[in-house]
Amino acid sequence: MTSPTLRRLCLAATLLPGLARAADIDGSQLSVWWGVPFAGVLLSIALVPLLAPAFWHHHFGKVSAAWALAFLVPFAIVMGPGLAGASVVHALLAEYIPFIVLLTALFTVAGGIFVRGNLHGSPGLNTGLLAVGAVLASFMGTTGASMLLIRPLIRANDNRKHQVHVVVFFIFIVSNAGGSLTPLGDPPLFLGFLKGVDFFWTMSHLWMETLALIGALLVIFYAIDWWYYHRREEVQPQDPTPDTARLGFDGGFNFALLGVVVALVLMSGLWKSSVAFNVAGTEVGLPGLLRDLGLIAVTLISLKLTPSSVHESNQFAWGPMQEVAKLFAAIFLTIIPVIAMLKAGVDGPFGAVVKAVTNADGSPNPAMYFWATGALSSFLDNAPTYLVFFNTAGGDPQVLMTAMAPTLVAISAGAVFMGANTYIGNAPNLMVKAIAEDRGIRMPSFFGYMLWSVGILVPLFALITWIWFV
Repeated sequence: MTSPTLRRLCLAATLLPGLARAADIDGSQLSVWWGVPFAGVLLSIALVPLLAPAFWHHHFGKVSAAWALAFLVPFAIVMGPGLAGASVVHALLAEYIPFIVLLTALFTVAGGIFVRGNLHGSPGLNTGLLAVGAVLASFMGTTGASMLLIRPLIRANDNRKHQVHVVVFFIFIVSNAGGSLTPLGDPPLFLGFLKGVDFFWTMSHLWMETLALIGALLVIFYAIDWWYYHRREEVQPQDPTPDTARLGFDGGFNFALLGVVVALVLMSGLWKSSVAFNVAGTEVGLPGLLRDLGLIAVTLISLKLTPSSVHESNQFAWGPMQEVAKLFAAIFLTIIPVIAMLKAGVDGPFGAVVKAVTNADGSPNPAMYFWATGALSSFLDNAPTYLVFFNTAGGDPQVLMTAMAPTLVAISAGAVFMGANTYIGNAPNLMVKAIAEDRGIRMPSFFGYMLWSVGILVPLFALITWIWFV
């Protein structure tokens, strides 16, 4: 008689070939109703913290899991366990795990660097820190720059009555726009690099738009911060952070680990290897596997070697990382049918979006590519959104870098710039928000934040469109 263990092994053996042979989802055959769980995740992030903050704080992981199951169970029933399993495996191995491993490494390493001493959050100093963060973001990633600078920036302003605007502009500039010049800056550009876009192409073609956006944001921020700074009772007479230590860095060896992170990411993009492992239909390449193992090693080394006093000074805690990991797990799963429908192009449920980026004569419309890529990147993950419109524009990097350069610039700018429109447009946004709230700053709600982004960013995007994309 067959034992329970043997029966389970036989069942696994019968399922794995089906998983391995599972084809990509045909988005043209899907109904828009499959996007409801994804919309549910977004609405939960937007509304539940506002309507039931205590419930959300304790149960956001359960809410995220519920929406993920609301997609997976019906999908497995309707489409079959083979296709559902292959889709989940692909989302985990090709997208979520590399994404969360990189974020964890940057979060840990940057959290192991303590800026010693007390900075004083004047308008000039705050604007200077934002400018430095914008430069660093393109070379150590928006996540790395955000995690390195957000804590000292918050401490510098902990004696001020109004701090929300400082964090909001930090998200605009450091967590998003600053990462637009190299593939190291933001995941969409890294995917373009993997597709064949030259490493320095975005720097040579996107620097004017980036400089204009960041320059305008710094000027607007300085004006707002100056107005707050000179209001009565804005600055507390007693600074919570005393001037007891000289400026400097504790845990400085983590800068070397940041260099290792950058090297690992570059290695995975530059090294071409034919070695790959097929896991239930998803190919895991050797360079990507070694990158992720290396990033895990970097994370463990940082945790082992960073003195506990540095973590205590930084108020380092895993809460922000756990929030991002749980929420984005649900996002990466429920987004599966949405991306499939977009990939179906004009034949899919979102065909109108794809048609909108093309002129009547069949030529691409850079302005519409900018806004379509940006609008979807504001609510979907900006990396797969970039790939959708990269492929919609033909998918040939050599053509896109030359004859269709304005189109690729529009796609790149839309994906990176407009990730700042919502908290979920880019992973560092949510992490910075969580760290700020952990420090006692009452950050705006999902829609409250969008009042800032719509009021400040959207007019600037309209100006960029008029100058460069029309």
